[in-house]
Order: sequence, then structure tokens, then C-alpha cells
Amino acid sequence: MEAQEIEVKYRVIEQDALLRALADHGVSLSAPVLQEDQAYAPVWWDYGKPKTGVPFGRLRTVQGTHLFTVKTPQDNEMACLEAETVVNDAEQMHEALLQMGFRPTVQIVKARRTGRAGRWSLCLDEVEDVGPFLEIETVTAADEPGLAVQAQLDAWATGLGVKLERVTDTYDSLVRLAQQHST
Repeated sequence: MEAQEIEVKYRVIEQDALLRALADHGVSLSAPVLQEDQAYAPVWWDYGKPKTGVPFGRLRTVQGTHLFTVKTPQDNEMACLEAETVVNDAEQMHEALLQMGFRPTVQIVKARRTGRAGRWSLCLDEVEDVGPFLEIETVTAADEPGLAVQAQLDAWATGLGVKLERVTDTYDSLVRLAQQHST
């Protein structure tokens, strides 16, 4: 069965207040783990073009393990059909992606802390060049309406009672924009 990952993302304004609110809601976060991601896009796609319906690749390294993921946005960039697998050789996977018509876009480096709130996964990320973010996500059947699920996730985040700024861009877009502004 095809799975869909649906998420909402927030720029964290007051991290200490967020940590207290999460603890008050029974969410305990893991220790930070470094994730290094290389994002890939089809050679014909470029930033500024719509992402809906376009497959994007990611090659992630976490503690020596390499994960290859393909995400295809459905309702929006935060509701994606997703397939993921462990790969033994990141360099060979990179070469395979090039041969399949993908090109590397940006690298995303982050320290990620994870937790759970019921069936939802939470990630508190410190993203290099762009700062702290909270992601709330769930995996559903491919035909689940992404916008409705995002509304539920957003209601939970709003219920935390802390200042968060909802963003609709993915990390690759945010990192690319930050890098453009720093040059």
C-alpha cells in the first residue's frame, strides 16, 4: 500500500517555551541526532516551479546509515506520497540518481530531536543556516485528504499555546533561500 506523509512545519520563536509546552503535553524528546541530507530534483525542474506531482529524492545519512527517500507532493509540499529504503552505498545511490535524471540541489544539515504525541511524530530540528523548527507529521493511506489532516495537526500545535510561525516551504527551499541571502 502506498503511504502518504502529511506534516506541518513551524519556525520556533521561543524554544524554551516550546520545550515546556511539549513536556506539559507529555512529549519527551530524544537526544539530538545529526542528519545530513542531500536533496535531489528532476533535471527539468527548478525552484519557483510548482512541486505538486513532481518526485523529489533525498539521500540522508544518520549515524553511518544511508536512507534514500522519494517524496511526491500531492495536495501541497507537506503532503507527499513517500517511499524510503536503506542503501548500502551512498555514492552509488548518488550516481544512480544522476543516471535516472535527477540533479543535486542543496544539502541540509540538522540536529534532530524526536518525540511522539499519540500517533503523531514530532521533530524539533536545529537546521544549519535557518534555525529551529518544529515538524508534526503522520503517515496515512495515500488517499487520505492531506489538507484535512494538516488542519488537525495545526490545531494541536496551536493548542500548545506558544508562539510558532507556520511555514509552508520544505527545508530544501528554506536552506536555498538562506544561502542566496548570505551571498
